[in-house]
Amino acid sequence: MYVKMLALFSIVLAFVISSCAPKQSDIVVSEFGDHQIKMKEFENAYVKNVGSVEAAKKDSLSQLKNFLNLYTDFKMKIRDAEIRGYDQDTSLQNELADYKNKIGVTYLLNKEIVEPGIKDLYNKRKYELRISHIMFRPDSTGDANAEKLANAVLDSIKNGASFEEMAKKYSQDIYSRPVGGDIYYITGGMLPESFEDAAYATEPGHVFPHVVKTKFGYHIIKVTDKKERVPEIRASHILIGFRDAQGKMDTAAALAKIDSILTKIKNGADFGEMAKEYSQDPGSKNKGGDLGFFARRQMVKEFDEAAFNLKVGEVSGVVKTRYGYHLIKVTDKKKYPPFNEDKEELKDMFQKTRYQDKYDSLISKLKIKYDFKVIGKTLDYITSNSDSAVVGNDSALVAKTGGMVIYSFTGNSKDAGQFLSELNNNREYTGRLINLSLLKSAIDKQSAEKLLEKEVSTLENTDSTYAALINDYKNGIYIFKLQSDEVWNKINVDSAKLHQFYDENKNKYKWPDRVSYSYISFENDSAAASAYKQLQSGIDFNSLEGKNSNNSIKEENLQNVDASALSKTASELDKTGDYSKPFLFQKTYCIVRLKEKEPARLKTFEEAKAEVSSGLQDQEAKTLENNYIQSLKNLYKPVYHYDELTKAFKND
Repeated sequence: MYVKMLALFSIVLAFVISSCAPKQSDIVVSEFGDHQIKMKEFENAYVKNVGSVEAAKKDSLSQLKNFLNLYTDFKMKIRDAEIRGYDQDTSLQNELADYKNKIGVTYLLNKEIVEPGIKDLYNKRKYELRISHIMFRPDSTGDANAEKLANAVLDSIKNGASFEEMAKKYSQDIYSRPVGGDIYYITGGMLPESFEDAAYATEPGHVFPHVVKTKFGYHIIKVTDKKERVPEIRASHILIGFRDAQGKMDTAAALAKIDSILTKIKNGADFGEMAKEYSQDPGSKNKGGDLGFFARRQMVKEFDEAAFNLKVGEVSGVVKTRYGYHLIKVTDKKKYPPFNEDKEELKDMFQKTRYQDKYDSLISKLKIKYDFKVIGKTLDYITSNSDSAVVGNDSALVAKTGGMVIYSFTGNSKDAGQFLSELNNNREYTGRLINLSLLKSAIDKQSAEKLLEKEVSTLENTDSTYAALINDYKNGIYIFKLQSDEVWNKINVDSAKLHQFYDENKNKYKWPDRVSYSYISFENDSAAASAYKQLQSGIDFNSLEGKNSNNSIKEENLQNVDASALSKTASELDKTGDYSKPFLFQKTYCIVRLKEKEPARLKTFEEAKAEVSSGLQDQEAKTLENNYIQSLKNLYKPVYHYDELTKAFKND
């Protein structure tokens, strides 16, 4: 009984201890003063430093300890900045506000528009769809009739009418109408977004249940096929044209010839050799028929369809196009790339095809959110008093409208006079007639910017990633000021200190073996050999200039012996005035003449002054930095729980 009770007590005690133990993320890894650094904060900071969780998990305990020391120092500095009242420093807060203005809107647009947009494109482009559609263009009376007819035809299809027959009868797309509306294979980014959204939401063999509007009109959409997309394939082909040697059409002879080639290939003949021997495509014939890599829709439809249905190494049957008969062999296929590899191309595609619509949609939402209003009475007043005025030269209108509101939204109103004054200074509108259309365009553009700034103004409270970004920048400017106040502005380097530092460290400042020389270069070895013979016959080196070379003699003052092949060659000469044999250097032939050799030696103070100054400043900066950190340690008495770091990057 006692043993059972002891075991039960042990289980209960273990449960209590376990229950009282902090979550892994709440483990305290260091403390200073009344402040704690917990595991989650440490891990987040460490990942930022090394780039990824995967990299962090590979690092040693020693590396984690070193970072904890540095991070604790950093946090003590940030606390010191708070004590000093940096949050009330006007210049620092203005710098932070300026950063928010620059980065905030960019961050918002990237988060709300660009990132979701390119991820949507990436996911869509994993697949390709074969699409048919029936298109109805608006007529002179507007959209209503086109939309009405489109819905009527869609109802007929839902009730059993043939999609293809309806397309041939009603579609106003003259290219796809004859083939029952087929527009072949598409993928994300090729067509208007509303069209693609509908298509990707439809299963193969089905018709999207609603009429879809695009800038081209109204569409009824049917998906006839869906498959994983191969971005590009590499293929070779053999082409036999329809015309004979005399230029006459003879499709029967062409077909017989291509059939005979196919038979040879089936019996083991090499496709590439057959292409070189028989193909009538001059662009690929000599390359064994190789066409390189190409994407969907880059070839004529019949060729494209046959090629993209082949496996690597497979040879097609006879394929007929307007160019003749083809045999096709696929030799390679590219895989769909990972998101990060495709990201820049997707971003470019998104900017060109999707961005503006998404931007306009976001602004519309913000107008509703912030109760945006354009004041019609003010617009009427401006247009009725503009008297054919143009932007840039009507200051009277600015004065007349001062105090009037031209547009407003939550917490903001725009003075019409100020608006017109800004318009006058905007080169985009200079010289244009002030009318209702121009005013609305300018209001739309300016108010969009103001609404985005309004949305950004509260983003720190709603978006933790953005808040962290701003906090990192704030900490950065605080640390910069602390370093200026405690380190850089306190560095004092005078002549006496420089000389003392030089005397203590002069062995660090040395010249290596050096050489000065002249050289002349020649375009070819024969000209250089001729010049060398002239030197051997006693001609002065300087007299070579202009005789045997278009280049002048070049002079090089003291250079490190190892600086180049020229200086190395010069160093191998015995005495001043000696010259080398011609040798190849950077595609020219050179002859080098020795001017002076100087063996390695210590630099004088004047020669080393710049290095000495830099070294002394580095030393003083390190001393001041260490003194500053030590003063913080004396004040906050940090405690480091290194043993807890063994639990870093382990899940709760």
